Amino acid sequence: MASRTITTKRVYEPPSPQDGTRILVDRVWPRGMSKKDAAIDHWAKDLAPSTGLRKWFGHDPERWSEFRRRYREELAEKADEVRAVLEEVGSGPITLVFAAKNAARNNAVVLKEVLEEGG
Repeated sequence: MASRTITTKRVYEPPSPQDGTRILVDRVWPRGMSKKDAAIDHWAKDLAPSTGLRKWFGHDPERWSEFRRRYREELAEKADEVRAVLEEVGSGPITLVFAAKNAARNNAVVLKEVLEEGG
């Protein structure tokens, strides 16, 4: 996995050729975004945080550390699905696409860490 480039990007930013395979990692489709404009190659909603965890977090910065811990636990239980997504998209660059306003504290950041650690 060392040669793979994984980045994160808000779905509301325009897609670019450098994005490679664009994977939407949110459980719900982004508000106000058409499928054409989103330019999503794969929607990995099963790898998004559970609805309960997402609602509990509510993008509260004070809950970030605990959210990361809990989401990583959820992802550990889905290791096969994580690997399957990586196999499906091949070896090129991946952009994990998300809708959250906070680019530094969202599920795509945590998923990127997990993927870079080898799934």
